[in-house]
Amino acid sequence: MSLTDLIPTLQLAIGPVILISGIGLILLSMTNRFGRIVDRSRNLSGDLRRAPPAVHKKISAQLHILADRARVLRAAIALATISVLLVSILVISLFLGALLQLDMAAFIVILFVLCMLSLIISLLLFISDLRLSLEAFWLEMPAQVRRKK
Repeated sequence: MSLTDLIPTLQLAIGPVILISGIGLILLSMTNRFGRIVDRSRNLSGDLRRAPPAVHKKISAQLHILADRARVLRAAIALATISVLLVSILVISLFLGALLQLDMAAFIVILFVLCMLSLIISLLLFISDLRLSLEAFWLEMPAQVRRKK
């Protein structure tokens, strides 16, 4: 295979590589949120040990929400990572298909669809985390400031 034969394959692979970069930025945001959840959970756990029994229920409720958020974000991070792995396999498949002159269209379509489904579910979980974070936020607000859900 000559360089001129390889150029269209390189051009075709640029799109998925850009997708890897975009998903990487989403993963950065998710892992930052996950780190904040872990830090906040550690702080609240310490507060719970030192707090008077009257506020244990409020702190426990916040810790339960943080645990739910951690589970949701863990799943979102895993799915986004799977999406990046699928894109990586897609790029390799594009090159191998071109190099070995294999008909890999069906396999490439399946990889791309799986990648997008994984990314979509990951983003939906990310939205779910945002909803949960608002629940924890409203628990911290004084009763007169809280809005009805």
